[in-house]
Amino acid sequence: MTALFAACAVVLVLSAIGVVVSRHPVHSVVGLIVNFAALAVLFLTLSAEFLAMIQIIIYAGAILVLFLFVIALLTVGSDPIERTANKLPEQAGQAVIAGLVALGFIAWGIQTDWTPTAAKPAPDLGTVGTFGIQLLTTHVFAFEATAFVLLVAIIGVVMMAGRRETGARS
Repeated sequence: MTALFAACAVVLVLSAIGVVVSRHPVHSVVGLIVNFAALAVLFLTLSAEFLAMIQIIIYAGAILVLFLFVIALLTVGSDPIERTANKLPEQAGQAVIAGLVALGFIAWGIQTDWTPTAAKPAPDLGTVGTFGIQLLTTHVFAFEATAFVLLVAIIGVVMMAGRRETGARS
C-alpha cells in the first residue's frame, strides 16, 4: 500500500507540474484529470472511499468537462498561444519566487517527522456519515476556508471576464 501511495504521490506532483507548464489549455485540463484521478486513488489508499468517489464524480466528471467547454468556447476566435507574445520573461521573477517557496515546503516536509502519533482512525472513516460529521465538526474551519477561497476565485474570474468585456467594447 505504501508503494501505491508513493507512486500516486509522484503522479500527482508530475501531473500538477504538467498542468502549470503546458502551453495548451486543453493539455492542462488533461493533466488536471490525471491529477484528480491520482488523488482519488490516494483517498482509496487512506480508506476514504466516499471522498474518492466524490473526487471522481464531481471534479473529474463535472468540473473538468465544464473547464473543457469554457476553454473551447473562449478560444474559438483567438490566435493559438504559440502566435501570441511571449510573456515568460515577465513572469520569471514570480515563477522563481513560487519555486523557492515550493522548495521550502518540500524541504520542511522532508525534515518533518511524519510518524503517526494519533490514534488509529475509525473503521468507518470513509463512509458518508462519518465524513459529514468530521467535515462539519472537526474540520469546519478548513471547510469554511476552502469555501471562502473558492468565493474569492469566482469573484476574481468574474472581474477579469468583465474587464475583458469592457476593454473589447471601447
